[in-house]
Amino acid sequence: MNRLKEFFWLCAGVNKSILSNCPSESSKYVGIGATIFFTGVFAALAGGYALYTIFDSYWIAATFGIIWGLMIFNLDRFIVSSMRKNGDSKQEWISAIPRLILAIIISVVIAKPLELKIFEKEVEAEISHMIQEDLAAQEHTVKMRFNETRERLNAEILVLKNEIAEKANKRDELRKIAQEEADGTGGSKQRNAGPIYQIKKADADKVEAELKALTTTNSQLINEKELALAELDEQEKAALGEMKESQLTGLASRIEALDRLTDKSSAIWAAHWFILLLFLAVETAPVFVKLISQRGPYDFVLKKEEYGVEASYYEDLAKVNAIIKKRSTRLTEEEIDYVQNRLSLSLEKT
Repeated sequence: MNRLKEFFWLCAGVNKSILSNCPSESSKYVGIGATIFFTGVFAALAGGYALYTIFDSYWIAATFGIIWGLMIFNLDRFIVSSMRKNGDSKQEWISAIPRLILAIIISVVIAKPLELKIFEKEVEAEISHMIQEDLAAQEHTVKMRFNETRERLNAEILVLKNEIAEKANKRDELRKIAQEEADGTGGSKQRNAGPIYQIKKADADKVEAELKALTTTNSQLINEKELALAELDEQEKAALGEMKESQLTGLASRIEALDRLTDKSSAIWAAHWFILLLFLAVETAPVFVKLISQRGPYDFVLKKEEYGVEASYYEDLAKVNAIIKKRSTRLTEEEIDYVQNRLSLSLEKT
């Protein structure tokens, strides 16, 4: 039990020899140290899972996850151990703001991979939906690439067919006029195959010949364009067959899927914020405990030790300054004696 307590003291970054003489402070720093330790454990798990989604290797994920956890643990330990209780609440809160901001950033970084693990099944389902959406987008892009040519060929085929239909309609109309002229139901209203009928029949025969020629020419062009359409369809099928499913298995894709789920589902949105707030509370708890707690025996003894070291430093500094000043004064006296001796010699010579 004592070893576990001392381990949590180590996690809290306290001076063991000082805290041993302050038993009333033991529980507080055991709690702070335990919080820092378990935050590091959660960070290791979160980092390991995040790296597993990137490298797909248990060994790499475990190695870097442990390193990440140790780094977060050391950072949290430094944040808490560097805080000092000096009795000035305002100054303590001001100095704690950067530490709180850093703690919030750490909690967000830790929470996100664990959220991905908690909602893993929902995220996988959303990723499958994202893959289908990506395939649909690729299919639309491929079809749009061929649609312009297809529409142009269909329009040209329609124009050729309309030309034939218009010529056939004109022929039928001229035949009808000639027939009406022959049976007396139209034209001159005389029932005979006279010269007028022959003229009208010649017009109809002329259009019939034009229709045959046009049908031959346009049918050939229509066949060519229909072959081009068939080839275009084959190219489109080949392009659609070459489409590949997106490999949305990375960390960024999972985060995007979780964000989409958060937007879609109010339950997941609420759970997301509960998890984030939980890690915010855990990560910032040691800092807040240090801020809101009263100055205890440990703080006073630590202040005394630090003040003693600081006073000793200034004493040593004063001694060094005194030695330097003494040396400077002695040097000045020697220089004065040297100048006086030089003046004496000059007077004797004169």
